[in-house]
Amino acid sequence: MSELPLPPLSAFAGEAPGTLFGLSMPLAAAFHLTGTHIGNDAARIVMPPNPAYGNSRGDVHGGVLAMLMDCALASAVRSHDPARFGVATIDLTMHYLAPARGEVVALAVCERRGRSISFARGQVFDSEGTLLALATGTFKLLERSI
Repeated sequence: MSELPLPPLSAFAGEAPGTLFGLSMPLAAAFHLTGTHIGNDAARIVMPPNPAYGNSRGDVHGGVLAMLMDCALASAVRSHDPARFGVATIDLTMHYLAPARGEVVALAVCERRGRSISFARGQVFDSEGTLLALATGTFKLLERSI
């Protein structure tokens, strides 16, 4: 399905809605995001189909895919210690390749993690494995105060 590495099964399986890899995130509940894998500098997030996410043609809106990729890239950046870190997005670049319908899956990998700034890249696929979008992003690591 992808050239990106598939991270190990998530220790966060079965999280409550609104939680994404240990972080409370109302946006994750609003879009029914499920984090399925995290670790080894990578993350995988699934978003189920929903007509409310559509554009005027019935495809998944590009802004929704950008939100999904932002979450996946950010998760990959903090995959080395998901409970300890959150992130702030510095920049996000999207390249849309094909219309998206139905369930979509985002895969992301952290290419470079510095002390505070990290860079990640990712891909979005449909359930048949069609590549829908590519993304890159830069993120600031933020230690959480629990």
